[in-house]
Amino acid sequence: VQLQASGGGLVQPGGSLRLSCEVSGRTYNYYVMGWFRQAPGKERSIVAAISRSGGTLYYADSVKGRFTISREDVKNMVYLQLNSLKSEGTAVYYCAADTTPYDVIAVLETSYEFWGQGTQVTVSS
Repeated sequence: VQLQASGGGLVQPGGSLRLSCEVSGRTYNYYVMGWFRQAPGKERSIVAAISRSGGTLYYADSVKGRFTISREDVKNMVYLQLNSLKSEGTAVYYCAADTTPYDVIAVLETSYEFWGQGTQVTVSS
């Protein structure tokens, strides 16, 4: 399974970005998907997650109401819409896949078997 994250860039505070994650390789079987981020000098932490069916979502408290995770399974894509970005949103954002057969969400890094390479988001004026 390969994950390719894209869509990062430089954005002003209050701006928006949409991150994309393309899943390829093994037959895409509606994996549990997550987005994580790692800011400079900090540990990687979960931002959002979506269950296999898309019916269950999770957001970190720091991004609730501003970020939206979604999936488009026919295209093997997962997205993270980032709105009202703040300077603390500056980080490398990673998408990850958990191949559990259950329709759940996962918030722990250790639950995810496959990771993308990360895409840099910089929020600065």
